[in-house]
Amino acid sequence: MKAVVLLSGGLDSTTCLAKAAHDGRECYALTIRYGQRHRCELAAARAVAARFRVTEHRFASVDLGQFGASALTSPDIEVPKGDSAPNPDAESNEIPVTYVPARNTVFLSIALAWAEVLEADEIWLGVNAVDYSGYPDCRPEFLRAFENLAALATKVGVAGRGAPRIVAPLVELTKARIVQLGLSLGVDYAMTSTCYDPSESGVPCRSCEACRLRERGFAEAGQLDPLVEFGPRYALPEQDSR
Repeated sequence: MKAVVLLSGGLDSTTCLAKAAHDGRECYALTIRYGQRHRCELAAARAVAARFRVTEHRFASVDLGQFGASALTSPDIEVPKGDSAPNPDAESNEIPVTYVPARNTVFLSIALAWAEVLEADEIWLGVNAVDYSGYPDCRPEFLRAFENLAALATKVGVAGRGAPRIVAPLVELTKARIVQLGLSLGVDYAMTSTCYDPSESGVPCRSCEACRLRERGFAEAGQLDPLVEFGPRYALPEQDSR
């Protein structure tokens, strides 16, 4: 069974790819250049795709950075760190400044286009609605709505073959359980990049919300994070020219 897997190079998407491969899917990895400032994740995605021997790994480009409004794409907006970063344990209805408007909607649309060409049965993505950052496009109801949209908006959907199914195996897992799952599937987390503001060589800042969520996940899983302990195991971003 063919599956398009959205692969950012982060902890969650890497675990998602490992799960898809373990479950016997023929994996086609899709990485999106969307104008993100933390471009070392592109190098991480390439290393992860090679590690799991995907059938094909494609990079697509769409410049969401031209619209601004997110700390992940706009150099004029600082990534919140330390005390200014959202507290992962505090309940809040406020959407953080690291939210990229419509990102997952755009990503899934591009994945849907490739999946239809490949005649793939599924689209996998590593969104999470438990230890997530308040992003509206990480919720199960969003995924169900997009799946309904795919059935209406594609040739395969209206022809009766059935549009690709949206698979989000991590959506109800805590970060600790995601770490445990990934380790059981042979994920080398030193090949991943989670930080919103890493150094040019991929060393995490350890004070942004993404880093704090990751650190808590490893701690609760009773594991050491090899990315923190040993540094990144992938090509430097300046080598990522494709």
